Amino acid sequence: MRALWLSALALMFILAQTLVAQARPDSLADLVEEVSPAVVNISTSTVVASRSGPQGIVPEGSPFEDFFREFQDRQGQGDQNRPRRSAALGAGFVISEDGFVVTNNHVIEGADEILVEFFSGEELPATVIGKDPNTDIAVLKVESDTPLPFVSFGDSDVARVGDWVMAVGNPLGQGFSVSAGIISARNRALSGSYDDFIQTDAAINRGNSGGPLFNMDGEVIGVNTAILSPNGGSIGIGFSMASNVVTNVVDQLQEFGETRRGWLGVRIQDVTEDMIGAVEGLETAAGAMVTDVPDGPAKDAGIESGDVILTFDGTDVEDVRGLVRTVGNTAVGKAVRVIVLRGGKTQTLLVTLGRREEAEAAVPAAQPVTPEEPTEKDMLGLTVTPMTEELRTELGLDEGAEGLVITNVDELSKAYEKGMRAGDVITEASQQKVVSVSDLDARVAEAEEAGRKSILLLVRRGGEPRFVALALDE
Repeated sequence: MRALWLSALALMFILAQTLVAQARPDSLADLVEEVSPAVVNISTSTVVASRSGPQGIVPEGSPFEDFFREFQDRQGQGDQNRPRRSAALGAGFVISEDGFVVTNNHVIEGADEILVEFFSGEELPATVIGKDPNTDIAVLKVESDTPLPFVSFGDSDVARVGDWVMAVGNPLGQGFSVSAGIISARNRALSGSYDDFIQTDAAINRGNSGGPLFNMDGEVIGVNTAILSPNGGSIGIGFSMASNVVTNVVDQLQEFGETRRGWLGVRIQDVTEDMIGAVEGLETAAGAMVTDVPDGPAKDAGIESGDVILTFDGTDVEDVRGLVRTVGNTAVGKAVRVIVLRGGKTQTLLVTLGRREEAEAAVPAAQPVTPEEPTEKDMLGLTVTPMTEELRTELGLDEGAEGLVITNVDELSKAYEKGMRAGDVITEASQQKVVSVSDLDARVAEAEEAGRKSILLLVRRGGEPRFVALALDE
């Protein structure tokens, strides 16, 4: 019996070792050989304008300027004032046999000449087909007499934290170099509206920019773009733009030479927990709150300030970032169904998307309203007063600006904690316009009668709107 138990234990140990071996590849050599021919080094050169005069020595126009220029020429420093070329290095990868190459926009930005070097050592000049600063993606084209080896994009949405990945590029100008690691995190946002980065601990350094991040099937699931580092070198925190963002951009750049993103035409903010009690019918802190609707597709379709966008084109809206990405990835001119929450009920509206790149911010002209005689009142931790011409001038507001001006905020109040300050303007309360103290009083009374614990205010600062929910017991 003891021997049988030991045999079973040994078998379990062997099976566990087998599973570990399957999860972690013994070698990436076969994968490297498969994909390397499609990975390229990219070198660029840019003409740097000459400097005028012996800068840093004498002021421009000084009577000693000619003397010092002659002195520099004798010392061999005169060449520093002549036009010269600066070089930069990066990486990229071929995505089609006819020579389309993907890299980062910052790798080729401002370049006069772009040279693509292949794994074989062959070098070909490249031209820019299109670029997108928003996602830092650029598409190049090289001409070759023979079909080029290329790699394909994979589905970044199925990649999981912990999956093995491999980065290939040109780190610090050292030529073709491979590093491996795992996916450390997904859906990282750095600074852009369309960011969807894969975070990896695979070593990424300067020169890796624009290179591919491969899964173990040899598919590109990311474009290496940035690192987080206090010293400029890899510390195991690298970011690759997810392939499902990149492919949409690449398709548009190949077809049009530019991006053509969908445009809804609203200003929005995230729905927060404290808005649940202030917005009728809102049950969860999900969706996007519409703060303003300038002239555009949304206004034409009937979307209003105060609406909460719940779904867009059949996709649930979790937050502002997700909605911006979804709208941007939707075709220009497409008619989409948008479900909004308004007055405690949902409504479905049909919106025909415009093109974001062509959109111009337009603020509807405000209708002149004559407010009551100015009086101040303390409420909700705020001191408010109706708008006057003097206040418009003092705050630098448009001639038609209206609402209640906040003249003071109690520093111990929730309003202060939520960032409200003197000079902010309240334009709506409970999604209704307010231009006088009595308007705000009425909205507060209505909210209390309805049993709500908070009231939703639309607040503008410098023309930028945002919603703030304040407790009624302040």
